[in-house]
Amino acid sequence: MSKIDNINGKAPVGNVLVINTGSTTTKFAVFSDGKSVFEKKLEHSADSLAAFSDVMEQDKMRTEAILTALKEAGIELNTIDIVMARGGLFVPCLTGVYSVNDDMKEVLSTSRDGNHACNLSALIGDAIAEKINCKAYIADAPMADEMIPECRITGVPEFQRTSVLHTLNSRAIVRRYLNETGRKAEETTAIVCHMGGGVSVSLHSKGRVIDTTNALGGDGPITPERAGGCPPFPLVDMCFSGKYTKAEIKKKLVGRGGAVAWFGTNDMRVVEQGAAEGKEDYVLFMKAFVLNISKYIAALATVVDGKVDAILLTGGIAYSKMVTEGITERVKWVAPVKVYPGEDELEALAENGYLILAGAAKVHTYNKNRVVED
Repeated sequence: MSKIDNINGKAPVGNVLVINTGSTTTKFAVFSDGKSVFEKKLEHSADSLAAFSDVMEQDKMRTEAILTALKEAGIELNTIDIVMARGGLFVPCLTGVYSVNDDMKEVLSTSRDGNHACNLSALIGDAIAEKINCKAYIADAPMADEMIPECRITGVPEFQRTSVLHTLNSRAIVRRYLNETGRKAEETTAIVCHMGGGVSVSLHSKGRVIDTTNALGGDGPITPERAGGCPPFPLVDMCFSGKYTKAEIKKKLVGRGGAVAWFGTNDMRVVEQGAAEGKEDYVLFMKAFVLNISKYIAALATVVDGKVDAILLTGGIAYSKMVTEGITERVKWVAPVKVYPGEDELEALAENGYLILAGAAKVHTYNKNRVVED
């Protein structure tokens, strides 16, 4: 069970319900004074989901499943002080926390900016919050965008770089680093590399993410299941070869790229084992994987003239010493490297909830048409 010990130098106080909806799972937990007292992961079978023509139709089913599980566990809804939900796909937004409002619910429910099960979290959270007369919030949405203008443009005016990263875990790791070192966010610049099925490399400067790779859109390193940046002319040739549909090419880039394309698996432990056994193509792939990530880390350092205080490696793949030691050796000249393996999105959401309860978080108001800085 997770535990949060410190919120701005004080012990956390209050009860927080956190909700994280995925494609086939609904994860939720209740934290009391910083300690997780109940956690559950509901697995939704393919058969049960097949009854819905669109993922956004699953909101009532998943809401009832959460309420039933809480009741069976003896959790009294009226003891919950705040509901924290995973951020969905919506723009424009900044990093940090947002209260769930009508604009956000409209954009999420209509999938205006993307269709994914994560959109359900805020809708479910708000529905439950209404039942218990408290408020629902989201934290560090994946499309939060604070990129500086010169990092956004490309050599083709029609193409702009956009921000899609593992915002929730990356920002939680920065907060953990700041707590450990006693540093202040406004005085710190860190590069965070989250390594999972997708990989994002992001530059955190003075509390904002001013540049990042795109963890979903092909702008970044090779990952277990994503191709990463590809030579454009061969990609154009493939698009017009007549051999593939648009959807098939997108799947080659995201979902069936990376280790999946090379070895038929997105489990980097399998790839690492093959490399450890001396299999030539596995060894080569691992070298490329490490080098790709290292290149992007080094590239982001140039945005701040090399003035980086720390490089933080996190995510499930950060358990691999072959990967973390390989990256460290290549980028330690930029800044000291610290490793924080794994991720705990439920704990990260709860931490944001306690920051709100303590009055230590700036709460933004979402506007579907423009960024509002409250």
